[in-house]
Amino acid sequence: MVVILVLLTFGIFLAIDYVRSQKQLPNRVVARAVAGEAAPRMVPAMVAGFQVPDNVRYHTGHTWAQSENRDLVRVGMDDFASKLIGKIESIALPQRGRWVRQGQKLLTIFRDGKSVDMISPIEGTVTDLNEAVVHDPELARKDPYGEGWLLTVQAPDAKINFRNLLGGALARMWTEESALRLRKRMPVAMAAALAQDGGVAVDDITAHLPEVDWVGLTKEFFLS
Repeated sequence: MVVILVLLTFGIFLAIDYVRSQKQLPNRVVARAVAGEAAPRMVPAMVAGFQVPDNVRYHTGHTWAQSENRDLVRVGMDDFASKLIGKIESIALPQRGRWVRQGQKLLTIFRDGKSVDMISPIEGTVTDLNEAVVHDPELARKDPYGEGWLLTVQAPDAKINFRNLLGGALARMWTEESALRLRKRMPVAMAAALAQDGGVAVDDITAHLPEVDWVGLTKEFFLS
């Protein structure tokens, strides 16, 4: 029910956000492709202690997508996910050549004998995996928008897929709402520790929730 309410809350704004973003996104992608330029660096923005770069689009399951060119999309997990999951033991990524669907299981992350499935923000064929993350899963936690990216997808319907993702002010509102729901799950004393050092969220939130219902937590925030 919580997940349904969250999706309905932002569904109304998606149409507005889409009209605005689609006027800008294709032109930026084509311009980079023609000029042969690399994708721009992530632009950090802090919301409720979490990084929410403006130049990527977010799925409500806390994965992100960024256009590399017209139909090649880079995918990763967002800062909220990396801090909530905490120390990562291993990541099971899909094989190259596998067709993945938007909103369905993409990969599995393991920690402390537990696992969480994360869903794909995009639909298409997996073209490349970040081998650095396979060998050092902590990269995905320490640098989720940079060296910790997970894979790339050849997405023939990328433009359509991006309509279902969040960006800009809408993404910031959604992150704020996610942080609020997370704080409500914490004891009062621990909720104050969610953010530290000038508003940056603690690095391993799960470690501060010893009695956490892992299944319920992952189902609520990662829609898995």
